[in-house]
Amino acid sequence: QARLVESGGGLVQAGGSLRLSCETSGTIGTINSMAWYRQAPGKQREFVASVISGGNTNYANSVKGRFTISRDNAKQAVYLQMNSLNPEDTAVYFCNIQARRNAVTWAYWGQGTQVTVSS
Repeated sequence: QARLVESGGGLVQAGGSLRLSCETSGTIGTINSMAWYRQAPGKQREFVASVISGGNTNYANSVKGRFTISRDNAKQAVYLQMNSLNPEDTAVYFCNIQARRNAVTWAYWGQGTQVTVSS
């Protein structure tokens, strides 16, 4: 059974940085895309950033220029470097991986890691 485990969240002051990690375990298949989402209290989960197998990245407008997504293909891991954090970035951050296994595309989610930015 494939699992995703996020780490790296925490409490940081506005203007600070954090680096989130998402590591996989188990048989996950051929990865198509890796992404980060976030969900703030009382709000719907929203897209933050993604990277596809070819290396192309995509970012939400709210994080462009501040966040950087990267991946380690050998480790089947994805990272999110977050700089210039502000209180609006406070949320639970979730890792998402879409992978193909046995002719089926699966979507995997991590359990989430809390990021809190104080003003």
